Amino acid sequence: MNMILFVGIQATGKSEFYKQNFYKSHIRINLDMLKTRYREKILVDACLSAKQSFVVDNTNLTAADRTVYIDAAKKYEFEIIGYYFKSSIADAIARNEKRIGKEKLPIAAIKSAHARLELPTMNEGFDKLHYVCIENDLFIIEEYRDEI
Repeated sequence: MNMILFVGIQATGKSEFYKQNFYKSHIRINLDMLKTRYREKILVDACLSAKQSFVVDNTNLTAADRTVYIDAAKKYEFEIIGYYFKSSIADAIARNEKRIGKEKLPIAAIKSAHARLELPTMNEGFDKLHYVCIENDLFIIEEYRDEI
């Protein structure tokens, strides 16, 4: 059993990546759907107790954001796998422009998220860590290196 933790600013393909790679095997934890941290915690705790693999499909921009999930998953002996969605602000904004309705975010929100982003490191407690980028509308996955 494992916990997949997505890291990346908005409009970098996280939810689509989930649909393509984990939809049939992992529960999706997402604040956009759940609306509150309380609901999120209930679902995370249920997955941990049931030993059900799950994906945290949020931005998880800082080490402090990520440590909450990592510490909990470690207690339940889950494998912790991170995916960092590497993208320029310009590319994220271009993808955001294609969104419709409430899914489309203010550009300031994307820029603000990018300013707060702390790149993940193996020292945070990940067992595996990967880069994900989009090239020609395809997801490219690479092994993560702490140094860029």
